[in-house]
Amino acid sequence: MTKVVRRPDLTFWEKIYFVEIFKGLATTMGHAKNSLLHADHFKVINYPDVQPNLPRDYRARHRLMKRPDGSPRCVACFMCSTACPARCINIVAEESPDHHIEKRPASFEIDLLLCVFCGFCVEACPCDAIRMDTRQAVLAGDNRRDFVIDKTKLMDWEPKDYPLEDAQSQKAPGGTLHAQALEEFKSGSYH
Repeated sequence: MTKVVRRPDLTFWEKIYFVEIFKGLATTMGHAKNSLLHADHFKVINYPDVQPNLPRDYRARHRLMKRPDGSPRCVACFMCSTACPARCINIVAEESPDHHIEKRPASFEIDLLLCVFCGFCVEACPCDAIRMDTRQAVLAGDNRRDFVIDKTKLMDWEPKDYPLEDAQSQKAPGGTLHAQALEEFKSGSYH
């Protein structure tokens, strides 16, 4: 059953719209006056000298997580490239020399010009190998090829840039938990 919603009847002055136009202009002029006379109310940072403080869960440029030996955690399962709606992730797999891991990526590329930063690749990854928490939100370049990031650029990060609570990042080489994780990795109990 449909519900009929009655529109309110307009008065004569509302029907000719001039009064409504001037009400709208008065509101706009009021906002313009406040922004010109009270500019100190607006929070402004001197960008690019001062970078914005982005939250840790902001979806920014991707990174590949590292194992304690420095190799990528990716097992080339293609779940991220399958889940990607923009089809911007290209992976070429190869056999891994580690008998615990079947495959590893020979090449891993993400075209940032195609990426919509939806985060589906992060959600689809079964082994937490890809993350989007670098806080690098401003991407600039003078060449299209600069926006295609490969495996070396994806793994170019330091554990000191991430909080101590992020245990997986701290297990990478240079992290606070690296020595313990490397012992587990060499013993075969690390996953």
